[in-house]
This record gives sequence, structure tokens and C-alpha cells, in this order.
Amino acid sequence: MTTEHDDAGGDGTPATRSPEPGGGEDEEAHVIVVGAGPAGSATAVHLARAGLDVLLLEKSGFPREKVCGDGLTPRAVHQLVRLGIDVNAPGWMRNKGMRWVCEGNQVELDWPRLGSLPDFGLTRSRHDFDDLLAAHAREAGARLRTHVKVTAPLTDRAGRITGVAATRGPDKQPVTYRAPLVVAADGASARIAVALGLARDAGRPVAAAARRYYRSEARTHDPYLELWADLRCPQTGLDLPGYGWVFPLGDGRVNVGLGALPQRRSRPVDLRAAMEHWLPRLPTGWGVREENAASPMRSAPLPMGMNRRPQYRRGLLLVGDSAGMVSPWSGEGIGQAMEAAEVAAGTIALALARPAGPRREHALQQYPAEIHRRWGRYYRLGNLASDLVFSRYGFRALLHPRVMGSPVLVRTLARLLTDVSAEPGRDTIDSVLHTLLRLVPTPRP
Repeated sequence: MTTEHDDAGGDGTPATRSPEPGGGEDEEAHVIVVGAGPAGSATAVHLARAGLDVLLLEKSGFPREKVCGDGLTPRAVHQLVRLGIDVNAPGWMRNKGMRWVCEGNQVELDWPRLGSLPDFGLTRSRHDFDDLLAAHAREAGARLRTHVKVTAPLTDRAGRITGVAATRGPDKQPVTYRAPLVVAADGASARIAVALGLARDAGRPVAAAARRYYRSEARTHDPYLELWADLRCPQTGLDLPGYGWVFPLGDGRVNVGLGALPQRRSRPVDLRAAMEHWLPRLPTGWGVREENAASPMRSAPLPMGMNRRPQYRRGLLLVGDSAGMVSPWSGEGIGQAMEAAEVAAGTIALALARPAGPRREHALQQYPAEIHRRWGRYYRLGNLASDLVFSRYGFRALLHPRVMGSPVLVRTLARLLTDVSAEPGRDTIDSVLHTLLRLVPTPRP
């Protein structure tokens, strides 16, 4: 819970909490979080629970649309449980696992029962999901400010961030928010990081995704997330460097989309044309046709493979898409964003317990160190697989009939792609994957 604070001292902590503003008043806090998507809202929840005064700034209002597959793996569900979200409440659609389809073959893979992770996944539209998380952050004690567009970081003479300048409301009233630490959870644009000189690594992949909702009573309660690996680019006839999905939402709709990772120096994949080429292959009884479309087609970039580094510099922490945390193996980003949010919040709470200066800075440097400890090798191997396999041949090469015909091989591949495994290992597959990752050279933070 948040608490009242005494007057600010020399270490930059804020004065007494400002009242809830009715307009565009300047405000101070212990921490500013820019962006109220899953990364930002989760960060704000954990910070508020640690007793810190948190300002959560969002350029839009709620509810709002976001381009996403709307699917959550058990690792992401685990983070929701840690946040205190009731995953048994109405609006959540549970799934048992994944169904892979490739060249006329299909295999159903239940999520593993590891004990340390849930044995089910979830789906929920981002229109509802982001609204729920933002409300949860506000209930935890964070001060949520919507319709606030951050325009620039504020820095001191040493170049350390001290807050952000923004405009608020329809009249774009200038406002200033100040805090000794800022968390950038502002998505793929990463405007704050760019302004502070944290450029994207051009050698890391950036995929693209497109999705559309369809009314489909036949598939809306499907217990599996369905993924198609044998799609083609209609312009070239070559394999799509990605996969397609049909995710049930349980409300009469399905989320149908595809993600593509083009080769470097090649033209982007025409996602709309690829979707139009694929949909006629879906069974007619599913109703995934133009007359049943429940939304326009929307697309968005997917910054992958930790493509912006370091994740901390001069008072700014990067979480989620702003750091390129989307998995290069699967294109999943929500679970990683929420897990990184918890790491960032814990690091900040420990750092702010120290006086401003070298001791606090040493504590903050533990954030990128922990991110690399958790995901460094996994992402490094994934970036290599993306460059050598996914961007050239898609997923068809991995889902060979011999692989799909072997329960052990296909389960091992599924856990590698989704990062659903236990540490320490609970079974032979976990042990194999952990051994594989230990062979990957440790990346330099």
C-alpha cells in the first residue's frame, strides 16, 4: 500500500503526495511509470505494494484496442496469479494447450504439469485485459493518469532522468511529472529510451503481426490454441517466416492472425495478402469468413530478442516492448513483460531504500543483470534460430512429420518455443533444455 511521505530530502524523494488532480497539475512521486499496458500496470502494482508512491501515465483512455494474439501461456498466467488477478472470474477463457497444424498433420500438446507453473493457458482480448490490469494498479495504490502523452524526458546536468514533460487532456495542457526513477513501458516506440540515446540494435529481429476478430460459435470454446506452420507468402510462394493462429475467446469470437519475421534486407511480408491467402484453407464450418468479421484487420511491430540495451541507464528502466523483450522463439511478449515488471519493481524498492548515490546506483544495476541471468542464453539462442531458420523457412522446417509423430520430440520443441519449463528441471525434457541452454555462451550484459 502507498503511504504518505514527509518533505523531500536531498536524495530526491517526493514531498507529501499530491491530491488527485482534476486537470493538468504538476506532480511528484517516488517512481513514474510511462505506459499502462501489461508491462507498465504490472510494474505499478508491484511498486505500490512495496509502499512506493507511483505515477502511472497512459496516453490513451480505457478500454482501448491493442494488436495482439490475446493468448497467455502458463508462464504469463503465473504472473497474473502473482499480481492477485482472479483468473477464475468471468471473461477469461482457459485452454489446455496448443494444437500445431502442418502439411495436413496436426498434434495436440497439453501444457505440462510442472507444479511450479499453472497447467493451463488463458485468452482474453486486450480491450478488456489492459483495462483490468490498469484498474488493478489503481486499486493497489498507483496514481493512474490517462490521456497523458509524454513528450520528453527531463534530466539534470549529469544527464540523469528526473521526470518527464507531457501534455494532458484534449486541450494538451503542458504538465511536468518528477521522480528520481522512471520506468519506460511505452511499447515498441520506446520514445523515452530513444531520447536518452538507447538505440535499437539493428542486428536483432523486428517481426510484424496482424490480427482480426471473427464470430465463430464453432471454435470460440476450442480447448486448444491452434497454430498453423505451413503458410506461404502469396507474392513469392515461399514459406511464410512465421505462423498463423486461431485463438478462442469464449465470447462467440476467435482471434485470427499471423506473425512474420522477414529476413534482413528483404521486403516486409504483406500480412494482409498472406491472411487472405490462408483463410480459405480454414474449414467452412468455422465461419471465419468476411461476413463474420467482428473487427478491422490491425497490425503492429514486434520488437524481439532484447533489441534495446542496456535495460537500465541513468535512472531509466526499460520493461516490455520498450526493451524488445518479445520472445524470438514464439513472438510472445506479455508474460516476459509482466515478469520483467516484477524484477524491475523489486530492484527499485531495494534501491530507493538506499540514499541517492553510488549505493543506490549499484542496486539499480542489478536489474539488467537479473534480466540477463533469466533470459540471456535463451534469447541469444532464439535470435540465432530466428536468423538462420525462422526468417528463412518459417516453422515448417521444425514441424517435420517425423517430429510431429514423436511425442517426446514435439513436446520438447513446444517447451523450447514457449519457455514453459521448471527450474530446477522436473523431468527429462526440462533437463535436456537446461543442458542445451548451458551450452550457449553467456551474453555480455
